[in-house]
Amino acid sequence: MRWQRELLKIMQNNRDKKLALVIDTSSKQTDHQVIDNVIKFVGEMNPETQLIQADFKIRSIQNIKEASEIKYFNHGKSSYTEVFEWANEQEIETLLYVTDVTGFLYDELEIKPFVYWLIPDEYKPKVPFGRLLNVV
Repeated sequence: MRWQRELLKIMQNNRDKKLALVIDTSSKQTDHQVIDNVIKFVGEMNPETQLIQADFKIRSIQNIKEASEIKYFNHGKSSYTEVFEWANEQEIETLLYVTDVTGFLYDELEIKPFVYWLIPDEYKPKVPFGRLLNVV
């Protein structure tokens, strides 16, 4: 229940900002029920949120309320670069990124949105910027 309280605070503090939720689809090993709960929670709090499915590239971009089922892959290849480029172009102010933080990020890329790394596990990896929140 702790992560829900923290995510509620994040959503309330970002109520009037352009928001996107990204699901890292590079691995089937994550707890899909936890990710489904995050999607449902964010969608109820902000139905205008864009839901992005991405691994080493963006697979889909949809409104969170119209999103199709998440399709996971088993290759483990993940890159955050294309997602951040898209977020910069769309002037996204807050990005919620569900991932294990093992993806590639181009060093010279300017990151405009504030990023919350939502980790669907108990381990606490070092995040390159932004804030980490375990969602288990």
